[in-house]
Amino acid sequence: MAEAAEFLWSVRVYYEDTDAGGVVYHSNYLNFMERARTEWLRALGFEQHLLRQELGVVFAVSSLQIQFIRPARFDDALLVGSRLAQSGRASLVFAQEVRRDAEVLCRAEVRVASLDVNKFKPVAIPQAILQAIT
Repeated sequence: MAEAAEFLWSVRVYYEDTDAGGVVYHSNYLNFMERARTEWLRALGFEQHLLRQELGVVFAVSSLQIQFIRPARFDDALLVGSRLAQSGRASLVFAQEVRRDAEVLCRAEVRVASLDVNKFKPVAIPQAILQAIT
């Protein structure tokens, strides 16, 4: 697979995203990354609710590795980068970073599985998605 282009999604840190010290709570980085992957799919022309309704497929995180490097704080403007690092028959691996300007605050490798909506068992990624990402 050729080097995939990075998809960027802007996020503003709200008060609700922070802990008592005004620092982004660790699990909220995962929320930011989830939104970026959803918007990546949308930018490719795929709405998740239609994948579920029409193709019977949902995507779910099956594993992740995350590294917290620097804190993000209340009112920071962040960019969440998502790059497809690997694609398989029923899974995708994303390299993701949360940045403030050029400074990397957090990075993760996230594997998502394509699942049958009724059985929640792995199923092949729809061909239309595979064509759009390769």
